[in-house]
Amino acid sequence: MRNLAILGSTGSIGRSTLKVVDRFPDRFAVKVLAAKHSVDRLADQVQRFGPEAAIVFDAATARALRDKLPGDCSVEILHGAEGYCAAARWPTTDMVVGAMVGAAGLAPTMAAIEAGKDIALANKETLVMAGGIVTAAVARRGVRLLPVDSEHSAIFQCLQGQRRQDLDRILLTASGGPFRTTPAEQFETIEPARALRHPNWQMGAKITIDSATLMNKGLEVIEAKWLFDLTPAQIEVVVHPQSIVHSMVAFRDGSLLAQMGIPDMQGAISYALSCPERLALHQPLPDLTLAGGLTFEPPDLERFPCLGLAFEACRAGGTLPAVLNAANEVAVEAFLAKRLGFTGIHKVIQATMEAHANATAPDMETIIAADRWARGVAANLIK
Repeated sequence: MRNLAILGSTGSIGRSTLKVVDRFPDRFAVKVLAAKHSVDRLADQVQRFGPEAAIVFDAATARALRDKLPGDCSVEILHGAEGYCAAARWPTTDMVVGAMVGAAGLAPTMAAIEAGKDIALANKETLVMAGGIVTAAVARRGVRLLPVDSEHSAIFQCLQGQRRQDLDRILLTASGGPFRTTPAEQFETIEPARALRHPNWQMGAKITIDSATLMNKGLEVIEAKWLFDLTPAQIEVVVHPQSIVHSMVAFRDGSLLAQMGIPDMQGAISYALSCPERLALHQPLPDLTLAGGLTFEPPDLERFPCLGLAFEACRAGGTLPAVLNAANEVAVEAFLAKRLGFTGIHKVIQATMEAHANATAPDMETIIAADRWARGVAANLIK
């Protein structure tokens, strides 16, 4: 029995994780659930899975959650940054599913690692901001860091049983998002509702916008660097509109291994939870006879400059990836609130990066300071 803490339980990854748990009650137990403000959904999850603790963003949300639960519900309700870190360290758990969105996932992930918990990581921002610190802590504490993103799970699966010295490079696939064929001159008029209509995947709002700008793929490039100990030159991005090949690994003899499946996160999640065993999900295989062909094309960095900015941050290292991530979070939030145009996203990120004095080999305090600085600069640029 694996005892889980699910941080970000009301988001798309969290809900998919609970679907897996629901199908295998003899394999998994939920001890902790953490969300932000989705009180109704979290209350339903608490009553369905009976965790020992539930964590929310603030005291007002904690009171609202308690009011939604029956009087005999004994769940302990915590809130705030201290509550999220307590959730990550919860004594009865052995694995933490990190599915929080954005920089908020960094501190709980570090708390879980220091507490000796295995990590199933969907919060890519953790490694984008502080990959060197996180991976060093993982090695020092002897815990497992298992990828949940479909692309990184695919790479992880393709590397099983392979000799590391035979690796040449990895190829991360990208769907291309909803604007893969949209003329660049139309980008100025793109509204949030249109950008939120992803052609293949069901995701949260922030990640869906990141997919539309290809920033999601850029963040995955930086994440892959740390997950698999790669140089930026060993990471390639290819656009694959069908989203059947989830990613590929190239070896020095010229062979290529690909992991394929339908675009459903339960496969990647279940592998992270049960690795090296594969659970009997019985998901349908992709019907290659009906797919109409599998196509691949290079990303257009002129139309989607966010990907190029991410590669730039990946090559530079230091605090620049944290600055990239922070500026992107602020810009995407402004776009969703209709305070910034679609093309303004990459302009805000680029201007913030250009204004930053990069600090090499930063400690955690320096990274957090760079994140805070970038948020302020990006917010002022948007104003």
